[in-house]
Amino acid sequence: MNFALFLGCQIPARLPAYEVSARKVLSEALDIGLTDIKEFNCCGYPLRNLDYKAFILASARNLALAEKQDLDIIALCSCCYGSLKKVESVLKSSQELKTWVNEILAREGLAYNGKSRARHFLSVLCHDVGSKALAEKISHPFKALKIAAHYGCHALRPSEVVAFDDPLKPTIFDKLVALTGAQSVDWSMQLECCGAPLSGINDKLALNQTTKKITNAQQAGADFLCTACPYCQMQFDTIQNKISKARSDNHPLAAITYPQLIGLSMGMAPKALKIDDNEIPLSSITQFQ
Repeated sequence: MNFALFLGCQIPARLPAYEVSARKVLSEALDIGLTDIKEFNCCGYPLRNLDYKAFILASARNLALAEKQDLDIIALCSCCYGSLKKVESVLKSSQELKTWVNEILAREGLAYNGKSRARHFLSVLCHDVGSKALAEKISHPFKALKIAAHYGCHALRPSEVVAFDDPLKPTIFDKLVALTGAQSVDWSMQLECCGAPLSGINDKLALNQTTKKITNAQQAGADFLCTACPYCQMQFDTIQNKISKARSDNHPLAAITYPQLIGLSMGMAPKALKIDDNEIPLSSITQFQ
């Protein structure tokens, strides 16, 4: 099993712990081949509402680069995943845009033919690796640990494009959390936005949304939040830390990325998973093992 690893822009620059832990789980524990394509560019999302065709071209180029190596893409960022899936859908339905894209890609010896697909990290674990194979790798399961699994918006919507899970009653993330021995709690705001897209546009609304979600997860009994998207992780760690300091809150709800969570349950050392990178400490999670 081999994939082209797509990191996007945010993970290398602001959340290296996500990349490090994902590589350890995928490559070392599950023996999944990961190819780093140095020519990958931004997924194009920042351009989507500024220059739509530039957005299409940016994502199409990434898909073409993966296609050239006969690989599907595995994306760790839900926003990148959503962008790549959107462009797959658009180019499938518009021959005119596809022709335009290929005329430009041809200058680099590339072509987009729709042979490579974008896959989400969680989807690969659930559908390609499978629960049985994952369960066999769990050597240090959690006990009495309650996790609030946060799906994020871009992995679920628009559902007809991303085809990740049931957008109203998703189960993939909850099942993957359960494999670690932890309990995935039922919380009413699970599918609400984390607030990150509003940052810089309406900071007050963004912070209120983040606070509401954290409070809701705490009320549901969660010990930690768990994410599979850099934007959501940073919102629940970096931004929550700022909120907590401003409000003198001594009881923040720390967030852990899924590869860190399952990595710990596989017996990997916290240091190897960069657990200490979090602004809100995660070290207490090992007490549940």
